[in-house]
Parts: sequence; structure tokens; C-alpha cells
Amino acid sequence: MNEPQDLQARLPTVMEDPGAQQIARVYADAFLDSAASSGVENVLEEFTSFQDEVIQPNPEFWVLLTEGVLSVDERLALIDRAIAPVASEHFASFLKVLTRHGRMDLLPLILQEAHIRYELRTGRQRVTVTSAVPLSDEQQEQVRGRIRESFEFEPILEPRVDATVLGGLIVQIGDTVYDGSLRTRMKQLRNRLRQRSLHEIQSGRNRFSHPEGD
Repeated sequence: MNEPQDLQARLPTVMEDPGAQQIARVYADAFLDSAASSGVENVLEEFTSFQDEVIQPNPEFWVLLTEGVLSVDERLALIDRAIAPVASEHFASFLKVLTRHGRMDLLPLILQEAHIRYELRTGRQRVTVTSAVPLSDEQQEQVRGRIRESFEFEPILEPRVDATVLGGLIVQIGDTVYDGSLRTRMKQLRNRLRQRSLHEIQSGRNRFSHPEGD
């Protein structure tokens, strides 16, 4: 598999590696790019199955792949012996790339980013919608329709419930939050009233400081 130059750098400690998500995104893009000929959906399904059916039920195996119990060469040999015979060539090669670069511990995050990046490539995007009570199917479809009208993508809703919202919705798309909750509107109103009061007080001070005819 062709590796972009960004994949060559290895930062060995967490303190030297504050951008784990950014690095995972680089690997996820490389994984998707190289999977084009094999069928991206098939390879993503294989990736997900490996995470759900191999890694999660077998924490001891995960330790062998990620921690310093085995050398790099021993971990590569383990992949050849235990994974490669039942995996696609593409996926086995990708695991070897992560092992050589000391990034196997990022595998769950890379999988998450791979799904998100693939959704973006296919015109979809996850949208977190927070409400005070669970939204009905009809309400969710109304929210989808409004988002479709405002943005050029197919929304994948991720509903959440937070009783402190009071009313309305908080919609998060990527890093942008659209807060239409009653709690936020009340806070904004209080701030406007406070600013108006401060302005009136200051205006009164100015009038007393400059009496007419002075």
C-alpha cells in the first residue's frame, strides 16, 4: 500500500502527540484511498468486524498488538500468522503499516474517522441533535428536512437527550453548534437587558458629568 509522507512521522509519546485525531484522520484517508479498488464499503465492513469481533472480545490479543510485550518484528509475525490468513490482503497490509509506525493503538480512532470520512465523501454527514425529550420519528424527519434545505448534504442524525436544554434544539454539525434552546435564548435576553441597563447608567453618568450651561 502506498503511504503518504505524513505517515512516515512517528511521535512516540502522548505529550509529543497532541493531535491523535488528526493523525488518525491521515491514516483513515490513506486507508480509504487505497481501498478504492477493493470496494470501500467491503473493506470498512471488514475493519468494523475486526474491531467488534476480534479486538473487543480479546483484550489480551489487543495488548500483544499494541503494548511493548512483543517487538515490532514479533507483532508483524503475529499478524501474518493469526490475521493475514483470514483477512483481505489490503486490511492485513494496513495493520502492518500501523505496527511499523507504532500507531496500532490508534486503530479504534482510525476506524471512527474512516466512517466519518467515507460519509463525507459520499455526501453524508453526522449531525448531533440534542433535545429535552426524545424526538419522535416524525420530528426527526422534520429536522432532517430542514437540514437538507440549509446544507448540501444528507444528514445522519445522532439524537441525544439533555433535560437541561428546557426547550428547542441544539444542533451540532462538525465543530459548529447551532443553539436554539430556550435556556440559551433566555441567557441571551438577560445579557441584552444587562447591556441596556449598563448603557443607561453610563448615559446618566455622562449627563451629570456635563451639566447644561457649564
